[in-house]
Amino acid sequence: MPDIILFNKPFQVLSQFTDDRSDTDLPPRNTLAHYIHDKGYYPAGRLDYDSEGLLILTNDGKMQALISSPKFKQPKCYWAQVEGIPDETALRQLRTGVQLKDGLTLPALVEKIDEPSVWPRNPPIRYRADIPTQWIKLTIREGKNRQVRRMTAAIGHPTLRLIRCAIGHWTLDTLQPGETKKIALSKEECAKLFPPSSLATRDRNNRPSQKRPANTRRNSNNKGTSFK
Repeated sequence: MPDIILFNKPFQVLSQFTDDRSDTDLPPRNTLAHYIHDKGYYPAGRLDYDSEGLLILTNDGKMQALISSPKFKQPKCYWAQVEGIPDETALRQLRTGVQLKDGLTLPALVEKIDEPSVWPRNPPIRYRADIPTQWIKLTIREGKNRQVRRMTAAIGHPTLRLIRCAIGHWTLDTLQPGETKKIALSKEECAKLFPPSSLATRDRNNRPSQKRPANTRRNSNNKGTSFK
């Protein structure tokens, strides 16, 4: 059965093992290679360079697709610190769907929350003395390009800090930035997570892809799709 690694991706770390701009004069960026030393594990989905939180890696190609594919609609939950205080009208837009350039988003679960107990970000966000901020908890089941940031910007409340706290039933729990937790999935757990037909077709020796999802390859600055 497949194994997965839960990883708390720090701010300004690429969700891949190599830096696409390593052959340029630009300064190198941190990658997964700085934190993940188990061989044969690759990300199931992505998280933007400027976002933090839960990233799942697996050593099984089929499991990689099952976790990241929008087809299986794994809920992804985020804590977003936004500029200003969203009112109920703004929150209702998120709950019913926001029109973005690439289409209408699916309805999201959203609520205002107190500031979560999380690590300080380095560098910290830029505060504007005359504008308050608010934390919201947002759960979506799709993965448009930089979706959460575009959704909150569309309702007039740009995201200042974004942390993914859960994917499906997996959570950050007590993981601190840069920490990992390896989990061996049982047949029973796999059966609960995914349709039996999808598991039955999984190749025994299917190796996870090292490539980024197709819809993220066009941007070498790693600001493509993040599952948020």
